[in-house]
Amino acid sequence: MMAIRLLLLSVLLFSSRGFAQSSDQVLQELEDDTAMSGSDIFSDFNEDLESSQVLEDERFYRYGRFFSVNLGGGLTTFTGNRGQAYDDNHPTFHLSVNYFLDFQKAVLLGVEYSKHTMILDTEVNGYKNLGKIGAVVTDMTRLFVGYKYYIDTTDLGTAITYSNPYFVGRLEYWYQKNKFLDRKSFEDVTGGGIGTGLGFGFEFPVELKASYVDVEFLYHVVNFFDKFTQDYAQYEDPDSTYGYDDLTGNVVSIIVTYNFTW
Repeated sequence: MMAIRLLLLSVLLFSSRGFAQSSDQVLQELEDDTAMSGSDIFSDFNEDLESSQVLEDERFYRYGRFFSVNLGGGLTTFTGNRGQAYDDNHPTFHLSVNYFLDFQKAVLLGVEYSKHTMILDTEVNGYKNLGKIGAVVTDMTRLFVGYKYYIDTTDLGTAITYSNPYFVGRLEYWYQKNKFLDRKSFEDVTGGGIGTGLGFGFEFPVELKASYVDVEFLYHVVNFFDKFTQDYAQYEDPDSTYGYDDLTGNVVSIIVTYNFTW
């Protein structure tokens, strides 16, 4: 029995030493492989990311657009009381410049101008005892900066890809001048208001990287300086169909431009 126990003990000791040597050998081989390859998962990830960015930049510089000048026109109309008061004198004129950050993003700077007419066939609160006011022409000039985001249409149909759909957001300043055509003695009324415009558009290439036709739809919310005015409310003339308690309302615009692109 004693001989058997000694034999088992010898086998266990030999197996433990062999297992330890085998484990050490495996760890050493892993360290050697790592040292020989010089690899680091974090470094490899950063290198792959930087290489991908470089390739994307090179593709943009080769195939992308850098900036464009957009000339065109369209229509501007209003909702609410302001929409009821105004007859829109189309067209709206548009001039803007776009600077492309990459294939999907662009910033823009521009100006638009539109004209609208309001007819007051009655005396109003702001001009009491002066008779009918007549035509009031309003010039609206807005300066804006904005941001465009072009939708990735890689996996969509040819027609959608061809149209280059995008979303657009704008921060705007609206300068307004009211002129009394039938009352030359009245001074012009001017003021400004901050607004925002949100919408979408499509760009159809005429010649790739050279010229495009753009169609854009925008909804504007503007804090007009005369938004809550009661100057144009009826004054002691209940039979008149004109006169407005205020000039609340938002703006809708549709603009078509020809874009010269470089």
